[in-house]
Amino acid sequence: MWSSEGGPGAAPGGADPVVAVLGSVLEALAGLPSDPGGATDAGPAVRIDRIALFERLRAVVAAGHGAEIVGFARAAVEERIAAGDLDPRTAERGIADQVALACRISPSAGSRRLGSARALHLDLPRVCALLRAGRISEEVAEHVVSETRHLHREARRSVDEQLAGAGIDELGRRAAAALARRLAYECDPAAYVTRGRTARNDRRVGLRPAPDTMAVLSAYLPVEQGVACLAALRRHADAVVGTGSDRNRDQIMADTLVERLTGQARAADVNVELGIVIGVDQLVDPDAGGTAEIVGHGPVPVGIARDILAGTQGRRWWRRLFARPAGGLLVGADPRRRYFGGVPAALVRIRDDDRCRDPYCDAPGRHIDHIVPARRGGPTTPANGRTVCVRGNLVRELPGWSVEVLADGLGDTPHTVRTTTPTGHTYLSRARRTGSPGPRRRAGPRLLGGCARRRWSMWRLRRLPGRPRRLPAPPARRRGSPGGARRRTGRVRRRRVPRI
Repeated sequence: MWSSEGGPGAAPGGADPVVAVLGSVLEALAGLPSDPGGATDAGPAVRIDRIALFERLRAVVAAGHGAEIVGFARAAVEERIAAGDLDPRTAERGIADQVALACRISPSAGSRRLGSARALHLDLPRVCALLRAGRISEEVAEHVVSETRHLHREARRSVDEQLAGAGIDELGRRAAAALARRLAYECDPAAYVTRGRTARNDRRVGLRPAPDTMAVLSAYLPVEQGVACLAALRRHADAVVGTGSDRNRDQIMADTLVERLTGQARAADVNVELGIVIGVDQLVDPDAGGTAEIVGHGPVPVGIARDILAGTQGRRWWRRLFARPAGGLLVGADPRRRYFGGVPAALVRIRDDDRCRDPYCDAPGRHIDHIVPARRGGPTTPANGRTVCVRGNLVRELPGWSVEVLADGLGDTPHTVRTTTPTGHTYLSRARRTGSPGPRRRAGPRLLGGCARRRWSMWRLRRLPGRPRRLPAPPARRRGSPGGARRRTGRVRRRRVPRI
């Protein structure tokens, strides 16, 4: 979770008249009565007038917002040039990141917003004027910027004049985008074709969480490849449905996609590693509450975690994660499996959900950053580490940026990091509480030793409804046995439940 200590009074410029006016407008809007139920005397016609005015206000605010972004970028570049930084490749570093923090969005979204604001205010003055007057929506303006981004400045201004003359303020979103696309193509057909060829280099695959413990796997592909993939899945689904199946067409297509990408015989037979930050009794007891954490996705109910472990025929890994009983804050891990640079790095990734810890950035974690740099004696510990994206790791090295630990996460306060930008604004980033404790159950298993607790949990798991009948128990380890000695000396890195 993140919070901002920045704002009108957190840095120089708090007495600015524009800030004062905007603050008063915000206070006035926040004080308006909220009456969705219709308890006041306002009739339907009055409410329609309010809706129209609010929509115009959104457009006007978007235009002013973009103008301030462009003005900030210009002032920051001029300040760096005055300081002697004449390299255009470095003069603009960190500008989009500061915009993103102020807007509470990710750095990549901040870069896009900065580019759109520059194109709109510098190259599309007529469309910008319509937005400032509230005659077009912010979405329409964004579509115009997107459809003309491959054009040079003179061509863009030509398209801008044609759009205003064609009455873009009277068109819907789709029609306005289609008109901008057609005019951009007619203005420079060669650049339009080049843009299509260049876009093929940006093909990629992404994954994002979805509600109800689901995920969305997306692929940005050339059109012919995307059509071919969908057609192949549909043909296979039609063939399976024709032979009789208890799954519907969409389920068959989704299962086939997983099976062909992973090479598994069944889509459900995935290799599973769950970081379960709950008591063992909550994992094995069907009536226990609480949540489990899947790294890279987030919390899921304990019942779903049990179903995942019970339903897969793939490999299963177990790792004990130690948390404070009161708040669920991670404080340690069992080094049974090493990856991503060892147990400390794995613990940091689990604590940070394998996502960038920069405020408002949801990019996948690529680096484990030393908050106090190692060159200045910073230790390689979870308290001094955070998961960041590549951009977040590089921007902190720019002049004027600083990152410091406010809470190490070992007490009652979550792991907290404060980021300070060159303008003096500060933003906090707090680690999420990993898992909910759920209702307290009997404490017997919690008092057992590590080996006994694992044997007890596997004994209970073999008796859960729906579990495979032949789940082998972990090998017994006696005190002083060679296997136990090897594990104590650290030569055995992981324990794996064999494939059934």
